[in-house]
Amino acid sequence: MSKQILIFLFFLVLSGVFWLFLTLNESYEQEIKVIYKIKGIPKNVVLTSHEIDTIRVTIRDKGWVILRYLYNDYRSVNINYKNYDRGNGSGIASSSEIKRLIAKQLETSTIVNSIKPDRLEFFYNNGERKRVPVRWAGRVIPEQLYFISHVQYMPDSVDIYSSREKLDSIKVIYTEALNYAGFRDTLIVDCKLSHQKDVKVVPENIRIGFYTDVLTEESIDGVPIKAINMPEGKVLRTFPPKVKIRFITGVSQFRTLRPEDFIVIADYKEISQHPSEKCNIYLKTVPHGISRATLETKKVDYLIEEE
Repeated sequence: MSKQILIFLFFLVLSGVFWLFLTLNESYEQEIKVIYKIKGIPKNVVLTSHEIDTIRVTIRDKGWVILRYLYNDYRSVNINYKNYDRGNGSGIASSSEIKRLIAKQLETSTIVNSIKPDRLEFFYNNGERKRVPVRWAGRVIPEQLYFISHVQYMPDSVDIYSSREKLDSIKVIYTEALNYAGFRDTLIVDCKLSHQKDVKVVPENIRIGFYTDVLTEESIDGVPIKAINMPEGKVLRTFPPKVKIRFITGVSQFRTLRPEDFIVIADYKEISQHPSEKCNIYLKTVPHGISRATLETKKVDYLIEEE
């Protein structure tokens, strides 16, 4: 019985080998990746696009050749900077040229059907750069009753390299879209910066800290009323001279607030044009992180005196 099992297993393995040989001898189409590198870059030139990237190549050949390609990552092509520089801050290698370079790395029997992208384009400048601030983009929402009281960028600005026109137009660099919700403690995020392909950003990755605080409804009393547009020789006195403001803010921020952080005004021009027993007062300035700020009263008694 054991001898029959061994004979059966022998012929099973043999048939499997024949099947594998016949299968790998068929022609197949497969997409592989080829790394390209830009070489020979002058010292005074800064590439604003990636120096190393990947080309997706669709090839056709026997199965055993395809199999070797799939398990071998040595394929790469070198793009000589001088051969493809157009002298206007960019360089282009055509589809036919790319196919020729790739074919050198493949077996003679391999047929290149298509490549993506269909051409290689690189960008550069002569070291011109600009430092711009970083801002986050996307959806970052803390848990209910919490809010983001402070955002810290590490670093808070980056260097960008590009053409002079692009440098003049870029005022800020945003992160890739963030998506975080339902957190209550400090959130630290490592993220990439989003930019156009002909813009180089240094560094490309930053860290952002989102600091939260508990929302609370509070008020502050004793905010002085300031007169604006007063002519020389006249003084505006209001009754009361100070007012109360109600608002929503974080618990920790409320502890640091002072009446002088708010600005409440009365406009002499409005009073002179529309005289009445009471004058309007307006909340002109509130500190950062304050929301829904309202005056407890919007009209007060007043008196205009000559100095």
